[in-house]
Amino acid sequence: MSIADTTLRERALGDMAGLKSRHPELFTTSTVQRFKFGALIAAFVAFTGFAFVALDFSLARIFGGLHRLGEFAILMLPPNPEGRFTAFFDALVETVAIAFLGTLVAAILAFPVAFLAAKNVIPNIFVRFPVRRGLDVVRSVDTLIWALMWINVVGLGPFAGVLAIACSDFGGLGKLFSEAIEATDRRGAEGVQASGGSRLHQVRFGLLPQVLPVMASQVLYFFESNTRSATIIGIVGAGGVGIYLTELIRVLELKQVAFLILMILVTVAIIDWISTRLRLALIGREAR
Repeated sequence: MSIADTTLRERALGDMAGLKSRHPELFTTSTVQRFKFGALIAAFVAFTGFAFVALDFSLARIFGGLHRLGEFAILMLPPNPEGRFTAFFDALVETVAIAFLGTLVAAILAFPVAFLAAKNVIPNIFVRFPVRRGLDVVRSVDTLIWALMWINVVGLGPFAGVLAIACSDFGGLGKLFSEAIEATDRRGAEGVQASGGSRLHQVRFGLLPQVLPVMASQVLYFFESNTRSATIIGIVGAGGVGIYLTELIRVLELKQVAFLILMILVTVAIIDWISTRLRLALIGREAR
């Protein structure tokens, strides 16, 4: 804290009585506000208690099953591919490819739609509202549900996985892109307008340079997250390592499961490391 801030704080504390008399609304809480806050806390506690009871949450069952968890951990050591490293590696590469292509397709589709959902680009609510609600509907469906739907449309395999991730991320990226567009500084677009630029020029030269780094950073984060999602959707037959995980867990080949999980962890860590540095570079910050 600087000397100026310290002095200002001391002056404010010394004139506390005067501040309260001049701005009583900042130092008092109305009965309605207190009631709303109390009702919110009560509702939270009640819902939490209901969830514990309805879901049969029991610490005794958790502690009672910890020995079983220990037995599984022992059976997973040491991790061993047992001659299937090449198959595991090919499936892992397929998983990363599914995540990459699905994220790329979602970003390409979400980019133009986000402008239709942004208030500062499309002020007409009759155009903007249905686009926003459409994005909400799409992103409300989980990736696993999209995978099950697309498997019935295009069949088993990685293509269904790509379409599932693309659909799920289209809604999420569209919402984040539109929020980034609405959060831009208007002075850039106003400067282009003052120079005689058209509406399209304002978007191109006054808005895009501000939002592109943010959008790219969000896409990189989604790619990192989708690498894990692609592992899950493989369980239902949408390609990748998920099918191996399902089969190996079912037959209790836990050493192979441990090796496959280790491969996934290393891959996600590498992608996370690369994505973090790319995101920092895009927003103009140095990695620490």
